[in-house]
Amino acid sequence: MRLVTYRANVEAEARLGALVSGFGGDLVLDLELFGEEMGVPFPATMLEFIDLGPQAVAIASKLIEQAEGLFPLGTAIPFANVILLAPIPRPRKNIFGIGLNYTEHVSESAKSLDTSPELPRQPVIFSKPPTSVIAPGEPIRHNGEITQQLDWEVELAAIIGTRAKGVAREDALNYVFGYTVCIDMSARDCRRAGQWIYSKGQDTFAPMGPVVVTADELGDPQTLDLSLTVNGVTKQSSNTAFMLFKVDELVADISKGITLEPGDIIATGTPAGVGAGMDPQEWVWPGDVITATVEKIGSLTHSVIKA
Repeated sequence: MRLVTYRANVEAEARLGALVSGFGGDLVLDLELFGEEMGVPFPATMLEFIDLGPQAVAIASKLIEQAEGLFPLGTAIPFANVILLAPIPRPRKNIFGIGLNYTEHVSESAKSLDTSPELPRQPVIFSKPPTSVIAPGEPIRHNGEITQQLDWEVELAAIIGTRAKGVAREDALNYVFGYTVCIDMSARDCRRAGQWIYSKGQDTFAPMGPVVVTADELGDPQTLDLSLTVNGVTKQSSNTAFMLFKVDELVADISKGITLEPGDIIATGTPAGVGAGMDPQEWVWPGDVITATVEKIGSLTHSVIKA
């Protein structure tokens, strides 16, 4: 399934939808309204749907398949008419960020950001607060009083679907609900004594979306091309196969000491090609446009504006 959080108009409440194909083209099917028509109580929000567990995805998918593109009146609207929000507009907890998780990014960071040139032996974990999340298309705010080194990072984000505590690596992907795209914006000159949260956690620094692709539909998360452009020029282009620590390793490692709960988000790291690694270094400024893409999921495009 491909799931979204959407508004039917600027004044409407945020609701959970599934992207479907109907005789009217691409549609957003309101799962709560669709469930009411089909006699199944689906919730109105992404987090509540994730809380129901894997069976909710299976049931919803079966009902959508049975509809064969004919959905009850009032349950679906054209995709072109909706306003997309971040799939989880307000995460319950901080996003788990993973630093230095691609080999070439370790090398470029060591040259420009004073990090170790040695490959990490364990995942490097930081966090981004819920207030950093913005919807597809919302502007990224550049506060010139705080940073003159605003940088980009395209990332695959994994969303936890089942409470995970001390899980084994071989079982870890069973705890993942789905995947989305995240841009990890980073103010490189805002690191403090080696700590990254102020650099990476400022408002608007976690664009996310446009959809959540459920784990059963996406398949292997380690075969996905990912890329990022600035003003149409490709800066990053790689594949999730080159992660040092794969998604299953990340889930297993974090869950050893921190309980992962439904709706928790792990941003799995970025490949080489960030601005800090350029020679000379490059940064984004008000007026620039960033587009991040992950195969099988989609793209995010955001303008940078003056805060």
